[in-house]
Amino acid sequence: MQLVRSWSAGLAALALASSACKGSKEDGPQGGPGGAAGKALPVQVQALAPGQVRDTSEYLGTLVSRRSITIFPQVAGYVQEIPLKPGAQVKAGDVLLVVDPRQQRAGLRATQAQQASAKAQREFAETTRKRSEQLLAEGLLSRQDYDQSVAQAQQAEASARAIEAQTQAQEVQLGFYKVSAPFAGVVGNYPVKVGDYVTPQTALTQLDQSRLLEVAVQVPVERARDIKVGTTPVEVLDADGKPLVSAPVFFIAPTPSPTTQLVEVRGAFENTVGLRAGQLVRANVVYETRDALQVPTFAVTRISSQSFVYTVGQGDAGTVAQRTPVTLGQVSGNAYEVMGGVDAGTQVVVSSIQLLRDGAPIQPMPAKQEAQGAPHGVGGSGDGQPKQGNPAQPEADGGQPLQPQGQGMPGGAARPGGGAHPQGPQPGGSTTPAQ
Repeated sequence: MQLVRSWSAGLAALALASSACKGSKEDGPQGGPGGAAGKALPVQVQALAPGQVRDTSEYLGTLVSRRSITIFPQVAGYVQEIPLKPGAQVKAGDVLLVVDPRQQRAGLRATQAQQASAKAQREFAETTRKRSEQLLAEGLLSRQDYDQSVAQAQQAEASARAIEAQTQAQEVQLGFYKVSAPFAGVVGNYPVKVGDYVTPQTALTQLDQSRLLEVAVQVPVERARDIKVGTTPVEVLDADGKPLVSAPVFFIAPTPSPTTQLVEVRGAFENTVGLRAGQLVRANVVYETRDALQVPTFAVTRISSQSFVYTVGQGDAGTVAQRTPVTLGQVSGNAYEVMGGVDAGTQVVVSSIQLLRDGAPIQPMPAKQEAQGAPHGVGGSGDGQPKQGNPAQPEADGGQPLQPQGQGMPGGAARPGGGAHPQGPQPGGSTTPAQ
């Protein structure tokens, strides 16, 4: 009997101790450690101001040389010499290819001999005419003989002129056996080689001048009406998307392509950056440039399809972050165009976005210059530098926009400084009780 009473007393004492321990655990978070839940979070804020917004669209463009031709010979014959290599820079008049001119040169020499004979006959006929004229004046020659000498002189003159013209034509023809560059440029590939027989229909090479280029882009019909000749610029971009050159539009096709229903637009520029004719490039058409209110991209969060920013407001806890829905337009640089939701001068939080909730107490500070000029990603912490060993800021150095799905953050960690979240423990999180 005494043993049963001892066991009953032990079980009762154990139950009381367990109840007391449980009660202390439940009461712990309501005490001192939980008081840090209302601590204001230091954040950087920036006043919204109007900035330059560009209405642009990027397309695939083609560079076209303003002077690009295919070289054809003007005579037929065998290729005797190719003095240049493909890709060579040439000046106007430089010889690109030589066709064997020996047969033409021999024909020219024969014609030149005929020209010399005709010239001698013309001189003799003219001398005879003058002598006949003198004899006619002295009455020693009949009129018929005189007229005959005049006709012979005129015939000899005509024959000499014909031979002279034939000689000139053959000299010009002989010059065609040297194929020369009509303007300065870059020689393309030679599809022929020495010894090949070429005709006036044989393409010899390509000659391009890349100093003056055109960029041709195909734009939708709906957007073509927004382009103005001489005003709308077309920018050629490098691999990083930065403009290399800007060319004002000088041509808009009057009709769209029947196959693509796109309108060709062209801009001309002086090539000073080493671009090549025929090159495919990224081209940016700047339809409009205007001033509009802007918000940094790294200050914007999204829930489903709605965009929000955290603005500075007043609440029961003092200065708080208010989640404000905004309507955004196009992206220009590192900022969105604000179409509605906030006004100019509104203070917007630009740091520690991933730690904020609607109505959370904050301690606003002016944004640093680098925070305003370069995005650190939504939720960048303060100066945007990653903190070592700080699991509360997993996105601080990733630069990826936060995509919250609701008010809570599953598995969220406690606030920096050891305090709990201002609105209580996070869903799914665990609070270590004070021992």
